Amino acid sequence: MNAATVTAQQTKGQTTPMHYARVNSPVGELIVAADNEALRFVLFQTGKMAAPAEPEWELAERGIVKETRRQLDAYFARKLRDFDLPLGPQGTGFQERVWHELTNIGYGATISYGELARRIGNPAASRAVGLANGRNPIPIIIPCHRVIGSSGKLTGYGGGLPIKEHLLALEAPQGTLASES
Repeated sequence: MNAATVTAQQTKGQTTPMHYARVNSPVGELIVAADNEALRFVLFQTGKMAAPAEPEWELAERGIVKETRRQLDAYFARKLRDFDLPLGPQGTGFQERVWHELTNIGYGATISYGELARRIGNPAASRAVGLANGRNPIPIIIPCHRVIGSSGKLTGYGGGLPIKEHLLALEAPQGTLASES
């Protein structure tokens, strides 16, 4: 599989409990949260988009949360290029189209916001694409870090530019991976 699977499942009025785990990573602590259906959040604990776990979420590493940790560990060890998790980001139809298209940007590749806008069929929407990109609830796994400015320079990132730079450096060609997972 060359991209994560994005489910457009809406869970408004959700009755399924959300559970989460704190994951230590090379880019700092992350909170990974899922219900029984899909991964819903990867939250940075630093940067302008830092967010805590919600009080009603249960601290419990099982199911999708446990598998997300395993895959993140493999990704950061350069043993995994493509995540294979059920994803359930919730947003507007436009945001969900942008997030789905992000999953088609290959490991180690980058594109501009303008190119992302063209790929979703709305070439004049590069600013709106940037806003949707910035609201991605599942960063790293839905690889919004792979979108850069048209000049080739790094632009904003919810976890902060040092994290975006780290993720892109991690994915840069450095020989072959130890193994694919």
